[in-house]
Amino acid sequence: MRDFHLPGRSPAYATEGMCATSHPLAAQVAIDLLKRGGNAMDAALAAGLVLGICEPQMTGIGGDCFVLYTRPGEDHIRALNGSGRAAAGASASAAALRAQGLERVPLGSPHAVTMPGAIDAFCHLAEAEGRLGLDTLLQPAIHYAEHGVPVAPRVAFDWAREAGTLKGAARRHYLLEGRVPKTGQVFAAPGQAEVLRRIAHLGRDGFYTGEVAEDMLEALNALGGPHRAEDFDATACTPTEPISGPYKSADLVEHPPNGQGATAILLLNILSHFNIATMDPLGAERIHIEAEAAKLAYDARNRFLADPDHTDRLNHMLAPKTAARLAALIDPKRAMAAAALLTEAVHKDTIYITVVDRDRMTVSLIYSIFHGFGSGIASEKFGILLQNRGAGFTLQAGHPNEMAGGKRPMHTIIPGMLREGPGTLTPFGVMGGAYQPVGHARFTSNLVDFGMDLQTAIDAPRAFADAGVLKLERGYPDAVRRALADMGHKVVTPEVPLGGAQAIRIRTDGVLEAASDARKDGCALGY
Repeated sequence: MRDFHLPGRSPAYATEGMCATSHPLAAQVAIDLLKRGGNAMDAALAAGLVLGICEPQMTGIGGDCFVLYTRPGEDHIRALNGSGRAAAGASASAAALRAQGLERVPLGSPHAVTMPGAIDAFCHLAEAEGRLGLDTLLQPAIHYAEHGVPVAPRVAFDWAREAGTLKGAARRHYLLEGRVPKTGQVFAAPGQAEVLRRIAHLGRDGFYTGEVAEDMLEALNALGGPHRAEDFDATACTPTEPISGPYKSADLVEHPPNGQGATAILLLNILSHFNIATMDPLGAERIHIEAEAAKLAYDARNRFLADPDHTDRLNHMLAPKTAARLAALIDPKRAMAAAALLTEAVHKDTIYITVVDRDRMTVSLIYSIFHGFGSGIASEKFGILLQNRGAGFTLQAGHPNEMAGGKRPMHTIIPGMLREGPGTLTPFGVMGGAYQPVGHARFTSNLVDFGMDLQTAIDAPRAFADAGVLKLERGYPDAVRRALADMGHKVVTPEVPLGGAQAIRIRTDGVLEAASDARKDGCALGY
């Protein structure tokens, strides 16, 4: 039990239904739909669309999603890949970018814009898994897009940091009279409200064909993008099977590639060779071992993860012998050099939402435009901000994740689920770009090794070996920083906290326990 003398929050508990996400308005929308007879999928989709208005720097209809979910009465976890593909002409673009001497896809260029896959996935899930119908699910987002939402404190903080990404029409749609909105100012997106109305009437064709698609296409072609109308029309989500791996008494379930969930499983496989449970949960020893394991797991990620049609090394990456060999490389007293990152190490984030309903349908959904404000490119008429997921490709010729037409890039966003024993299931997500696999592993370890409740596991300070430095949040004492520096780590304090997180646990007694990260503006709500 936490010390009630100190600032903080307790887990939330309920029996009928629960939502945990990063903005209170979205959480309330989810609970309202559950009370109206919707199921967990209805609630998650409706609230996710609202988050695109509440947190436009993080997500929106120009982005991608991945989903893990269970149907009522079923133990089987299903997965849906809602990530878009590169334009058919992207292969020529990769060669042209290499000819310019570039090693990475420029973040703010049209070449970084892959097809937005989330709307196709949302339309599919609303029809296949929901109860209330697409039109009903879109109404809350239409309302908030039309009338606006007050900008929350964390959103205002991120908006100010990332506003320089906005260019052209995006500055008109995402600035208030040319200025970054401040906390409490109302932001509206009437152009998006109109797009959502068309989707409500026409389904996915209201987005991927006709005037809306033409608006996005014109913005990209004007900047030299290779995109064509056929690329938008061909966008389609893909049902797939999750991957999983054990960690002591628990089983971590992840979305398969092109997401980076396999990295979290490999990381835990490596950590299983060390007795983490005997270490101080906030001590230098644990941070060091996790940092070293992360360097090795991310090196494997960079080598192997890609569009599943273009890589065959997943089984090798997740094999126990691979983890054993990597664990043997870790010096318990000395830091090794960091693996090279696949993409530029700049701030990235996303939104995550989880919902569980009274029938115990469970949804774990993550939805993003990648970097802050994505590519910074927005369509002229409707103000659809386009993601820059193509920056997740490499330009290295012959690499399985090389940018090419029709391919899905390696993705950082990963929804998770955790089984801690018979009768339990915990849908969860840890946001924060490349940090997410470390966040999944740390969250799992906090629960399994140290018996923390969900809120304590999320609130605990975080560390991340990233781009040659070891980022430590301010929650760690100076003595820990000095000990890590003595081991050879270059210790820094990140300006931005390491991601955010939400989780719901279905307990063996049927009660729902939930938590939401104070690093964001959101909450866990139940009824």
